[in-house]
Amino acid sequence: MRKYLVSTISKTKYPFERLDECAENGESLEVKIEGLDSATPKNGPTIWHRFRDFLPFDNLNLSFSLGENSTPLLESKKLAEYVGLNSLLLKNETLNPTWSFKDRGSFPCILMAKEFGEHFVATISTGNMGASLAAYGARSGIKPIIFIPIFCPEEKIRSMAIHGATIFKVDASDFGEMKKKILGLADTLKLRIVSGNGPIRVEGYKFCSFELFEQLNGKIPDFIAVPTSACGHIRGLFKGFSELLEAKLIDKLPRMIIVQAANNSPLVSAFKQGKQKPIPFSNVHTIAKAITTGNPMGGDEILHKAYKHNWLAEDVTEEEILIGQRLLGQAGFFVEPSSATSLIAIKKLREASKIKQHESVVLMLTGSGLKDSEVFQHHPLNLILSNISQVEADLSKVLANSF
Repeated sequence: MRKYLVSTISKTKYPFERLDECAENGESLEVKIEGLDSATPKNGPTIWHRFRDFLPFDNLNLSFSLGENSTPLLESKKLAEYVGLNSLLLKNETLNPTWSFKDRGSFPCILMAKEFGEHFVATISTGNMGASLAAYGARSGIKPIIFIPIFCPEEKIRSMAIHGATIFKVDASDFGEMKKKILGLADTLKLRIVSGNGPIRVEGYKFCSFELFEQLNGKIPDFIAVPTSACGHIRGLFKGFSELLEAKLIDKLPRMIIVQAANNSPLVSAFKQGKQKPIPFSNVHTIAKAITTGNPMGGDEILHKAYKHNWLAEDVTEEEILIGQRLLGQAGFFVEPSSATSLIAIKKLREASKIKQHESVVLMLTGSGLKDSEVFQHHPLNLILSNISQVEADLSKVLANSF
């Protein structure tokens, strides 16, 4: 298998084992595997087996896996009616081992470390990726090092610590500044530091596209809505479908929808203004803590793809995020605030006639609501205080008022 890294816009080639995640000009890097035009799905018990031709590693060692992938794709008529669509599909990534889509990218990062004999695996994270990589490091015997910002929720810190990770809580004026500084240490320290936009993580995210391909029996959705921060997730999903197209397994690509919080919308703001580069946001304050990259290093490429492939983009206010989280919860899906952004974004795009009623849309539910308990203070609690002698009367009142 011939594989290498290539910059996403200028197409400059780099060695596969390169430590820096970006080209010298700042462009994102991604893996190129030669011969995908003849790749075919195989038989096998997991998505890793069935799409083995699309994975850039010589050794597929599933003993390092925690059972990621195979998450359900479910329809919700209630939410479809709310947003104004005939149907709405939800890809529930909260059912991955550490409750977020990040697990899909962590497994390939471990395979990479093992392939090159590395003893540490490091990442910069607002929480989900750190928790994920800590778990996969513990599983594989590779020592995890996690860099987090001051605002990282306590639940996510504890979930890293339980796996034995070394955690650096870094005080910085801006998360983007922190990320750039720490990523810059990789070559100096000869340490692979992975971010949410790293080329190896993206190789894992693209397998969700292969899973959607199977679940939809080869039918491609019109749109896929993705809460977007560091850009790796949306890039990986689109890369997966692009490789299916290269392999002649599909004949069209889905249109991606970039979704961000209005308080931190470097890509959506740029897209709406027709700009080619992200509009930087600093000192970000949003309840959607998992999507707080104010100036994503991969933003240029995502905007480039958005214009080229006619994508959509929308942002949502803090109040709208809470509404979306509540509505998803009432439909059976408890997601963290960042995941809830997509529902309201779809409704706004539908009302603006940018999505037609009959078109198919997939919402990526990226992380579990249990990862951020602070959000509970923003939601009502229907709690009735009763006692053993009064409980029958209290229950009768509830039943009488339920219709």
